Amino acid sequence: MLKPTVNSQTYNCAAFRAMSQSIAECRFAQSSDITEIIAVSPQVSCVMAEASSGRVNYSGRLVLSIVYADEEGKLCRMQKGAEFSHSADDERLTPSHNCVCRLSCDKLTVRRDGSSFVVACVITADITAFERRERTYVSAAEGAFVNLRRVKLCSDVTFSGESEVEDNFDADSVEDVLIPSAKAIVTEVVCGTGETEVSGEIYLALFAMRGQSPASLERVIPFRCVLPCDDSSVGKQASANVEITDLNVAATVNEERGKCEVDFTCTLAFNGIIYDYIEDDVATDAFASACELELTRQSESFTECEGIKVYSQRVSGAAAAKSRLGYDCKFLAVALPEAECEYVPSSGAAEGVVRALLIYEQGGEIKSTEFSLPFSERLAGLADDGQSVAISAAVSGVSLRLRAEGETEAEAVVKICATVTRQRSTEYITSLAEGREKTAVKSAVSVLFPEVGDGLWDISKKLSESPDEVAARNPQLKYPLTGKERIVVYRGGAQLK
Repeated sequence: MLKPTVNSQTYNCAAFRAMSQSIAECRFAQSSDITEIIAVSPQVSCVMAEASSGRVNYSGRLVLSIVYADEEGKLCRMQKGAEFSHSADDERLTPSHNCVCRLSCDKLTVRRDGSSFVVACVITADITAFERRERTYVSAAEGAFVNLRRVKLCSDVTFSGESEVEDNFDADSVEDVLIPSAKAIVTEVVCGTGETEVSGEIYLALFAMRGQSPASLERVIPFRCVLPCDDSSVGKQASANVEITDLNVAATVNEERGKCEVDFTCTLAFNGIIYDYIEDDVATDAFASACELELTRQSESFTECEGIKVYSQRVSGAAAAKSRLGYDCKFLAVALPEAECEYVPSSGAAEGVVRALLIYEQGGEIKSTEFSLPFSERLAGLADDGQSVAISAAVSGVSLRLRAEGETEAEAVVKICATVTRQRSTEYITSLAEGREKTAVKSAVSVLFPEVGDGLWDISKKLSESPDEVAARNPQLKYPLTGKERIVVYRGGAQLK
């Protein structure tokens, strides 16, 4: 009688991703003093994401900081926020899904509407839906021979949390900060007992005033945040994403020291995954001597994290500016630097672009123009065949110079953090049952012709005999077989000829 041993587990996995876009707007009504908008810095963060039947509803917050020139040509700042909500449709969504939403501002436009200025942002939502599943597999069976294989089984444990980062530094001769912008990247995630430690860097760029002239300042602020997580333990692999949900920069003049002090405070929000692996013996095949077996199989795929690699690349080359720049332009500052790139497996390079805003003076007026620097940098030893790479990047040290009339070139340092993963899959038997009886062979002798690559299990299955018995009676067989062997089967056993 057939008696299988069945193990059952519940596990969590990233089921699928959904994408959605929406538009969020802010209206700046005090436009009587605004002659020209010089710079706009958007900061977007997710507040909530909740799944329902066929839909995930999410909400976020948008904070827009603008710098404008008034009627006297003086640079002034203004800040305004807006809350928004939207949804993404996917028929696979159910209320049981746990959704993690990452928001980004992909496009920004400024238009005049009557007496006001309207700033519109295209907000892209990248949503990952996690779900609970049941895993059932056979690990032994009385009355059958079972081929066991030790495999990894994974559960994606999500964690999240917030942390504040503070810093204080001197800024020589700076009188005011017009717009701060910052990008946070994760460089390391370490699992401990009941907690996860996330480390990284914040790349802060300040568009400030030094006397009567605009200037740019940069600072790299390291952070190390400990987030509670009951399912975390030493030795597990994890990855994390970070976004800045709140950013405050205050500049004060210390008259006694004759310097300007900048106080920086920001709130970081983390979302991450702990890849919780267990190893167990699962049945991948089975047979019985007396009857055929009806096998039910299940395949399972999961992501295996293989670490975070960090690169610092200096890039340079011809830059494209939206406005024509000539020798009558005086370059003053570079503001709002950002970098985006992706990994191209065929070339092994990170290909992307550095964008920033050039503040310059022309004809006695302060103006601004966007410029971009494309780059392609090979990342040595990053990944091999079968691995996937997710990249986050930040930029510092951006500079622009005029190479010739209407031609500019730029250089920058791009910090790249690459999370390397590999997609794994395994197949196992979830249930087995007795099928039809095997027909008894009446001949006294038969010959088995093995196939190239047959192993002990394959031969045992073809002979309907225990692998231990086949190995004991044929110690001269070397597996895998070449296909040239001939196994003469007597009803009393099988011998190699």
